[in-house]
Amino acid sequence: MAYESGSLDATLAAAAGEDIALLAELRGALVESAERQLDLLRRARCDGNWQVAAMRLKGLAATFHAEELLTASEEALAAVPGEPGALRRIEQAIQHLGGPGTRPNFA
Repeated sequence: MAYESGSLDATLAAAAGEDIALLAELRGALVESAERQLDLLRRARCDGNWQVAAMRLKGLAATFHAEELLTASEEALAAVPGEPGALRRIEQAIQHLGGPGTRPNFA
């Protein structure tokens, strides 16, 4: 799977300017929010809960221009609750958001 982070990085840089600490905080908030939605997707037992979590994740990804996460969340919207492939793609996309040298924090 190819990963292109230019749009995400440009969005974060535009928001943080040259403040490295703010840039790291914004990236951390994005990853934390995405992990929260992934957790809700994992626990979803009905179509409604699955759709709400996937839509929130899609909105988050669109806000930050996180293309890989956006694509994965759109795939989840088309999937059934608990679809392992959809969950795996979202998990991988979130892992890539952490940036180089970051270890994923999945429970």
